[in-house]
Amino acid sequence: MEATGNGEKGLHARVLESLGPAITAGDYPPGTVLRTDELAERFEVSRTVIREAVRVLESMCLVASRRRVGVTVRPTEEWNVYDPRVIGWRLAGRDRARQLRSLTVLRSAVEPVAAGLAARHADPAQCAELTEHAMGMVATSRGQQLDAYLVHDMAFHRVVLTASGNEMFARLAEVVAAVLTGRTQHHVMFTDPDPAAVTLHVQVAEAIRTGDAARAEALTREITAGAMAELDVLAP
Repeated sequence: MEATGNGEKGLHARVLESLGPAITAGDYPPGTVLRTDELAERFEVSRTVIREAVRVLESMCLVASRRRVGVTVRPTEEWNVYDPRVIGWRLAGRDRARQLRSLTVLRSAVEPVAAGLAARHADPAQCAELTEHAMGMVATSRGQQLDAYLVHDMAFHRVVLTASGNEMFARLAEVVAAVLTGRTQHHVMFTDPDPAAVTLHVQVAEAIRTGDAARAEALTREITAGAMAELDVLAP
């Protein structure tokens, strides 16, 4: 079976969205060999479609492809665990609670420092963005508007990481966005956000705007500690 153009892209996405979550969930343990011909038959697609999906999985370091061997699932410690798609797949799987905890620990280590740096380096436009999104979080924090709240929450944290002036922190913006999205999509949040956490975001925006690095870092540390406490309740 052969497909071209947009149809082939759709088939490739379908294969990827089946194999990716299966690998990250452990349905195919490390060392498992997947045969291209067998996958093509199973998904009823061409070998070209399978090869394209495998190339994407290889770019995430989930598999290694060798001629005459096949496609081998790589050990978990070799995966690109910062890839937003890998994060999303892992959050959708059986190990969701542990993955959320691991990512929240990462946030706890990075975001407070980034907020302190942002208080030193943020420009007026970035400060205005932070205030805008903090106010947006306030406006959407009641009435079970979690999807609308998420938009402002992701944007707020993206600006903090970018405004830090550290390009390594800035590259983690998509990771944090994936964490926040996963918490919302998989209902690892209360139906309305914690009012104290919402207030803290407003205070962080103000601390960054006024250049108070110590306060921005301390307040952000409170936010990440609160996120960890929520996990203890909702995903023990």
